[in-house]
Amino acid sequence: MSCPICQKEGDVKYRPFCSKRCADVDLSRWLSGTYAVPSLREEGEEEVARAFEESLRNASNEALDAITKKPH
Repeated sequence: MSCPICQKEGDVKYRPFCSKRCADVDLSRWLSGTYAVPSLREEGEEEVARAFEESLRNASNEALDAITKKPH
């Protein structure tokens, strides 16, 4: 199988990539938004902001619960 980034022969250690560098290039593309999974659903700015705020609240509550939880 060839590396999806540079087309060289893939390395078992970095499969399907040929090297750590190509694996990192791919990860960087995902994190920067170069790659994206298309969606048929359109989201409004308010809906996205509300979902983001809710996820932050949930994460904060979980972290607080973990800190204040008494050992058995």
